[in-house]
Amino acid sequence: MLIVDAHQDIAFNWLASGRDWRQGALDIRRAEAGQEDKRRAGLASIGLQESLAGGVAVICATLFTAPRSRHASAWDSLSYSDAQEAYALASSQLDYYERLADEHDQITLVLEREQLDAVLATWEEGRPETEREVGLVLLMENADSIIEPEQFEEWYERGVRIVGPAWTASRYCGGTGQPGPLTDLGRELLEIMAEYGALLDLSHMAEEACREALDRYEGPAFASHSNPRRFCDTDRHLDDDMLRQLAERDGVSGAVLFNRFLNNHWSGPQRLPLDVVLQVIDHVCQLTGSAAHVGIGSDLDGGFGAESAPIGIDTVADLNIIGSGLARRGYQPDEIAAIMGGNMLRMLKAALPEG
Repeated sequence: MLIVDAHQDIAFNWLASGRDWRQGALDIRRAEAGQEDKRRAGLASIGLQESLAGGVAVICATLFTAPRSRHASAWDSLSYSDAQEAYALASSQLDYYERLADEHDQITLVLEREQLDAVLATWEEGRPETEREVGLVLLMENADSIIEPEQFEEWYERGVRIVGPAWTASRYCGGTGQPGPLTDLGRELLEIMAEYGALLDLSHMAEEACREALDRYEGPAFASHSNPRRFCDTDRHLDDDMLRQLAERDGVSGAVLFNRFLNNHWSGPQRLPLDVVLQVIDHVCQLTGSAAHVGIGSDLDGGFGAESAPIGIDTVADLNIIGSGLARRGYQPDEIAAIMGGNMLRMLKAALPEG
């Protein structure tokens, strides 16, 4: 089963705690055993070898930046106080992705549709795991790294194909926990992004900004990692009306595998059953009338570790159990294939340029 994960903070984990994605999640755990680091997000669960073993062929790999006002002092060197600092942090993450692709034959930075097709071809039946490739599509999470809207051209030329304008509030719009609309800069940025056909990521946008973007943006849009508010009733997630509007645009929302985002009453340490993930997916399917508008945006290692993911998901190699669970619920093979990868591939193909 071919899987697309629409959200992993691969480079930020390297920048924050020295986790090299090529090393593999289990190897990272062994190396970190007995150590303490306030910047680590629990037990590592993402890595190249786990992706290859689990059928995770394509990942939306983030350039994540956070304002200094939202972090404890331990994070000062990894957060920003102005756009220039945000730009530098995102650039260092992009450099890491370029190094991954340059130094490993099984990692490809996907900038064009032909590159995506080439990566997918390595997953054809009968191909050995040693010949498979994982494609990384660059997703900017928080647009404060774009110093001014016109500078999006530079980021696009460097390989960014997806932009989420906010994490918390940014210069471009309101964000999680900080309500607000698109700003004038935000409206200008969306106009420029649309000229390039870039994929707009609605995750983390404040509700007012999200609704305006759904109405205004002329390019493709999705929510890389957002659950229905029925399961986590905060502004971090999408209400049913927003999910319907996204589906009307042929968009997709990615199910997040953080227990607290699957049930906002969760506080641990007991992990939630996998069935909650299936309920999230089923809710979107029932709401939108088909299996065409939901996928996976795991966010694994994105501020939480394996101990805060549902039972059965220890690393990304286990994402395929979601497909097995959907089959038990009566979903057909073509629907499962769409949810696990096909829907997100549709979004990426809409945004990637021809070679």
